Amino acid sequence: MTIKLYGAEKCHKTQYYKQFLKTRNLNYAFLDVAQNEYFAEELRNLYENKKLNFPTITIKTKKLRNPSDRDLQKWIYKLL
Repeated sequence: MTIKLYGAEKCHKTQYYKQFLKTRNLNYAFLDVAQNEYFAEELRNLYENKKLNFPTITIKTKKLRNPSDRDLQKWIYKLL
């Protein structure tokens, strides 16, 4: 999967990004870090401080922490 969304089902920002990706018909994997420790550990390993910084979106090797719509759209077009 090229796009991964690390977040939590109860997080309103995570829900926002899920909707953003769905309305653009983009395939993505939603990795719920609150429900799955493996996903939480995967997210921690993306950051030097090992914190659960969510929502985080990865597109290929690009990591975006809580991006603006404009930044997210830019990287989607650039990398996909």
